[in-house]
Amino acid sequence: MFDVPYNADPAQVRPVPGAATALARLRDAGVPLALVSNQSGVARGLLTMAQVEAVNHRLEELVGPLGPWLVCPHAPDDGCGCRKPAPGLVLAAAAALGVDPGDCVVIGDIGSDMGAAGAAGARGILVPTPVTRAEEVLAASEVADTLDDAVDLLVGPRDAVDLLVGPSGPVDLLVGDR
Repeated sequence: MFDVPYNADPAQVRPVPGAATALARLRDAGVPLALVSNQSGVARGLLTMAQVEAVNHRLEELVGPLGPWLVCPHAPDDGCGCRKPAPGLVLAAAAALGVDPGDCVVIGDIGSDMGAAGAAGARGILVPTPVTRAEEVLAASEVADTLDDAVDLLVGPRDAVDLLVGPSGPVDLLVGDR
């Protein structure tokens, strides 16, 4: 979805083009999904967990089910173990999906997503956006131009599987590797 900082309004949810079909490819391939997200706006008093849930529900209405949602509501300086780049959200998502963290892939758009993947022993695929810093791209072990390209790395190219596709962009997402 397009990044709207501290979004408390479901009406502002706009998935990047092609996200629904890219995620459908993963579901069709039997890949379990989970959403992992830092939401420091909760700790800062800018939004409530109910608003975060409403935004996540709207996202699912637009792109289909995303599996369990794991959200860190803490501020950056709180020192919690769940705020990415710490591994807590990824480990919790893997447990919720019933898979080993080493068999998971975190698809994200910033360095903290890749840091959380590495800290949890998961694979990380960076899908850069305008907010992704150049040094984050250089540091990433795997980079895909689009969400669709990241899905290709997981389930094979579109031509190799008989699934719907479309151009896409990033979401912070954990997928259990098949």
